[in-house]
Amino acid sequence: MTNHVFAPETHFITQEPYYEAVNHEVTIFEAAYQNHLPILLKGPTGCGKTRFMEYMAWRLRRPLITVSCHDDLTASDLVGRYLIKGGETIWVDGPITRAVRAGAICYLDEIVEARKDTMVVIHPLADDRRILPMEKIGQILTAHDNFCLTVSYNPGYQSVLKDLKQSTRQRFVALDFDYPNAELEARIIAKESGVDGNIAAKLVKFAHMTRNLKGDGLEEGASTRLLVHAAKLIHSHIDPVPACQTAIAQAVTDDLEMLKAIQELSTSLF
Repeated sequence: MTNHVFAPETHFITQEPYYEAVNHEVTIFEAAYQNHLPILLKGPTGCGKTRFMEYMAWRLRRPLITVSCHDDLTASDLVGRYLIKGGETIWVDGPITRAVRAGAICYLDEIVEARKDTMVVIHPLADDRRILPMEKIGQILTAHDNFCLTVSYNPGYQSVLKDLKQSTRQRFVALDFDYPNAELEARIIAKESGVDGNIAAKLVKFAHMTRNLKGDGLEEGASTRLLVHAAKLIHSHIDPVPACQTAIAQAVTDDLEMLKAIQELSTSLF
């Protein structure tokens, strides 16, 4: 006997997440959502894309289903699969199917890391059809009116082999994210961690030093997320230099010479 289990999981964010708008991303996302347009977020790791999605889900009062994409993520992982349970074969919806049914926001983080067959699932949802072909159960599911597809990736971190094809990216409204300006980034760090403005400003200055090393020994400089981590350690009475070393330097590189250079940068500031 084959049963079907359709249980859309709702992930409502009930409290407003802290998010500082940098440009017009909030109003553009809202307009895209109202017009059933899929959205592509582009930007470096740790610059606030995930927090932005949490904020927009709260603002639009829609459940958010997030999928962290990786090399082994298949179309079946997104759509669903048959499982054996209690001697019966049951169909279990995947995250994108749950979102399509429930009218949720489906956020596919770092989409280029997923296997290529996932694009077969995304394409019909990302154009005027807004449908999800479910070949294994012989159904075509029409997206709920409130369904929203959002994907993200880091253009500066991907190889040519993992770049988004034009046939995919031209289906999306693209929002370009970057690290905030120094004043705003310091305010975010202070708000998130509780450190004073002077410490936050020094952390931002330190981050800019590491970001200038991108391509000269570092794949990525210190992200806003890592700065918040370091600030939280400092707020918990860890000295700034070891806080920066453990929360930032060790997170961005394993190269001994580069670790030494980054420690010298933090020592010069703190």
